[in-house]
Amino acid sequence: MPYLYSAPGPQEPPTPKDARITHSSGQSFEELRRACLQTGVLFEDADFPANSSSLFYSERPQIPFVWKRPGEIVKNPEFILGGATRTDICQGELGDCWLLAAIASLTLNESALARVVPPDQSFGPGYAGIFHFQFWQHGEWLDVVIDDRLPTFRDRLVFLHSADHSEFWSALLEKAYAKLNGSYEALKGGSAIEAMEDFTGGVAETFTTKDAPRNFCEILNKALKRGSLVGCSIDIRNAAESEARTPFGLIKGHAYTVTGVDQVNVHGQKIELIRVRNPWGQVEWNGSWSDRMAFRDFRAHFDKVEVCNLTPDALGEEAVHRWEVTVHQGSWVRGSTAGGCRNFLDTFWTNPQIKLSLTEKDDGREECTFLVALMQKDRRKLKRFGASVLTIGYAIYQCPGQDEHLNKDFFRYHASRARSKVFINLREVSDRFSLPPGDYILIPSTFEPHQEADFCLRIFSEKKAITRDMDGRVDIHLPEPPKPSPPSQETEEEQQFRALFKNIAGEDMEVTAEELQYILNAVLQKKKNIKFKKLSLISCKNIISLMDTSGNGKLEFREFKAFWEKLKMWTNLFLQFDADESGTMSSYELRTALKAAGFQLSSPLLQQIVLRCADQELHLGFDDFLNCLVRLENASRVFQALRTKNKEFIHLNINEFIILTMNI
Repeated sequence: MPYLYSAPGPQEPPTPKDARITHSSGQSFEELRRACLQTGVLFEDADFPANSSSLFYSERPQIPFVWKRPGEIVKNPEFILGGATRTDICQGELGDCWLLAAIASLTLNESALARVVPPDQSFGPGYAGIFHFQFWQHGEWLDVVIDDRLPTFRDRLVFLHSADHSEFWSALLEKAYAKLNGSYEALKGGSAIEAMEDFTGGVAETFTTKDAPRNFCEILNKALKRGSLVGCSIDIRNAAESEARTPFGLIKGHAYTVTGVDQVNVHGQKIELIRVRNPWGQVEWNGSWSDRMAFRDFRAHFDKVEVCNLTPDALGEEAVHRWEVTVHQGSWVRGSTAGGCRNFLDTFWTNPQIKLSLTEKDDGREECTFLVALMQKDRRKLKRFGASVLTIGYAIYQCPGQDEHLNKDFFRYHASRARSKVFINLREVSDRFSLPPGDYILIPSTFEPHQEADFCLRIFSEKKAITRDMDGRVDIHLPEPPKPSPPSQETEEEQQFRALFKNIAGEDMEVTAEELQYILNAVLQKKKNIKFKKLSLISCKNIISLMDTSGNGKLEFREFKAFWEKLKMWTNLFLQFDADESGTMSSYELRTALKAAGFQLSSPLLQQIVLRCADQELHLGFDDFLNCLVRLENASRVFQALRTKNKEFIHLNINEFIILTMNI
């Protein structure tokens, strides 16, 4: 399925106070709660109903679930009892230990927790069966509203629950996150860092314990002190090892939370300790130091540590240092902007391109430090439709100085200056870089071409950096139609052409759309070097609309001759970009072909055209190409005419206007 994004360019991240309303009613949490209190009816969320569709999409419940409100499960339910702590999180019958590990980490950061779990709700005065939670998604905060009906079996919560059965904040948080992702089943399997980012708007950095720096313990201690969320896990080599227990009581492939780092003095020797929590709340480390483990044992037994650093929109005002951040939203669309990695040179250049200008060196250094985080959007939500997490990454090139989309030849002869460490099938890939001041082109891509997804690209820099979408501008240069020669000055070829036209048009020397259709189909079908099906009557009416200066709905000879010159130019262009001489053009070549014809298009507009004009094999025949050019020029000339007559008449820019007219 296509993923289109129509608002190119960088965006300022929203302030933490601004969370977008997501309920289908368009009403906020407060408005919905107030309405329930006025009617005396407990809230029921039609967006996430209390039935099996909210539970599973690929299987049927193995036990008979009963949806109950907390007041139907215990006598005196509490939202939060004695503060929200890591001990409030016990895993149920759902494989979402990664989420639980992130929640446990969240409880260590009081301000981040208050953002995700707003304190303005309880089972006391003002209770109306409605709760809300806030999550970060792709550059913005969302306010997710739910009712408090939870799946139970024999009066016990089936999924996430608190150790104290009268406390319900964690179970309701899990339900809100399930709603955000489409169902409870969508939460099966994942990485703790994914939820950590959704809880903070933070950015991930991953460490391999065996290759981590010598001061790794100090790094983790500082991370925890500045509010970063930290998780860890043990790698598995095959499916059989998943959740296998080691001799030391650790679970492979399981998500753990790092909740503390400390030092103790034993017989005059400093021992580094680390506290790691298992969301299961049971199977635990049985080696030295029991609940706490020596840091050297941690490095020996755990393979991966994920740190979610807080970004500027999550840090408090008292923070000493704040990152500069810009956000770009984009799409990889098959046939136009889904070019794959550099291994696929013929299509790699068609990927979205973002210009990054590094203008200020870091303090005391000759280079500029920045971090690039590329996230593919909504893959967990799309699991029910068969979508999987794609293998993604990015490359960074020195900008050659031109201010336009770089073509294939540039990448043929230039190597990247930096790139993501790996292309990997994770929701987000992020790495830190240091490069000299200058202009660079950043290219996010999937590993394989033709794979579709929306993405969010975030660039964090220690100093101010300027970014611009190289594919967001529409620039159209249309030559004035050539003036025909007067009959007395026509060449012999032009005189023969006039005689042919008169033979078809008749005495009035004008052709209708039907006559134009006959002429063009007869001529173009004789050309052996282009693939041509047939021009429709609508296409011929569009041609007349483009060329008819008198407004009579027909083409006079001079108008037809002007179009014929265009047609010859467009035919030559088509043959030029028919690289394999198949009589068709690859949709990936369309951007360059249209630019040669005078149309420099934005990626959203190009995506629309490819979806409309290309076939399943991503090829365009000449009739498709001709239709595309005629409609583009028509829309461009109409826009310019309207703008000239009344500048306040149209409030759309040319990109928006053409997209609108192409869809009519």
